[in-house]
Amino acid sequence: MYNGGEHSHTDGGSRMSNSLVLAPAPRSEAAEQVRAEVREFLAAELAAGTFRTHVDTWLSGVDPEFSRKLGERGWLGMTWPKEYGGHERTAMERYAVTEELLAAGAPVAAHWIADRQSGPNLLRYGTEKQRQEILPRIARGECYFVIGMSEPDSGSDLASIRTRASRTESGDWVVNGAKVWTSNAHASHYGIVLVRTSPADPSNRHAGLSQLLIDLSLPGITVNPIRILDGGHHFNEVVFEDVVVPGDMLLGTEGDGWHQVTAELAFERSGPERFLSTYPLLAEFGRRVVDTGDAAQLVALGRLSARALALRQMSLRIAAALDRGELPNIPAALVKDVGTTFEADVIDEIRRVVDVTPSLDSPDPLARALAEAQLHQPGFTLRGGTNEILRGIVARGLGLR
Repeated sequence: MYNGGEHSHTDGGSRMSNSLVLAPAPRSEAAEQVRAEVREFLAAELAAGTFRTHVDTWLSGVDPEFSRKLGERGWLGMTWPKEYGGHERTAMERYAVTEELLAAGAPVAAHWIADRQSGPNLLRYGTEKQRQEILPRIARGECYFVIGMSEPDSGSDLASIRTRASRTESGDWVVNGAKVWTSNAHASHYGIVLVRTSPADPSNRHAGLSQLLIDLSLPGITVNPIRILDGGHHFNEVVFEDVVVPGDMLLGTEGDGWHQVTAELAFERSGPERFLSTYPLLAEFGRRVVDTGDAAQLVALGRLSARALALRQMSLRIAAALDRGELPNIPAALVKDVGTTFEADVIDEIRRVVDVTPSLDSPDPLARALAEAQLHQPGFTLRGGTNEILRGIVARGLGLR
């Protein structure tokens, strides 16, 4: 997980969009059809008791069996070429699937990063061997990834990373360093890790960085848990000590790591998970308001619903832009900033108008959802870029700083 970086670049194969004005997303009958299929599937799974609805499950809900079920139905790798196990469907169809899974609080964390950005990264920069060996496994829901960007003591300054990869005489890489906030590294197979492959250049801090595709089962890798407030474990520190990575596991071009990392952030920042992490809480609140008819609660529900609908339209426009081959980095940063602020506001608004004591053990579903949301809240505005950094990206993109 990445919590910094103030510059936006792209590779030559896609068009970067700095404008905040994006074309509306077209209505898709195919997307609505797959949405209905997902709802039917989720209703059956909930009725069978295979999962319970929770808040923030795209990071904390690891369930490999559930991920494999999605793969069997063609709901992973949806937009990828069929030759790599994909299904060549549109970004709008994929959006419908992810939106329904998030709204239901389904356990999607195992495959989430691999499907959202690691797979597209491999499609854009990977070798044919890397694509053939890994992408079909992701699409089947059998291969999971972590993001190796942030580091201890680096804060939001991604360009200051110290993890190094040195070439051996045989052409392999030896990696030393550490990454933090690596969500679900303990349950993942690979990491796409940003490393320094040549000495830092004071005149160009972004030079000399590369991405390696690292098998997390290699000797010399230690995964240390970083527990959140409720004791839950999805964050980690991953330490690399003389880890030998095969030479053919370089991703893309040596020295182009900064460009590659910032290009993938449009995928990381713009999805519906950036404002739907607390949707199960909002939905439970809506059910409570129907029962009470309380005026203050109705006003709060209307205010939150209006914001959620506006964010959804913004996020949909970015999905449509990605479908057109654009990389809307600046709008994506804005959606992430506004979206994660909204997620926290959902908690505060509900606490203000409902007399409920948050408790993970409460028989009241609203009290349980509120407790989960509060315990996860500190991470909302950190993951994917702190809000302060994101606002700097937007300001730079608009020429304001």
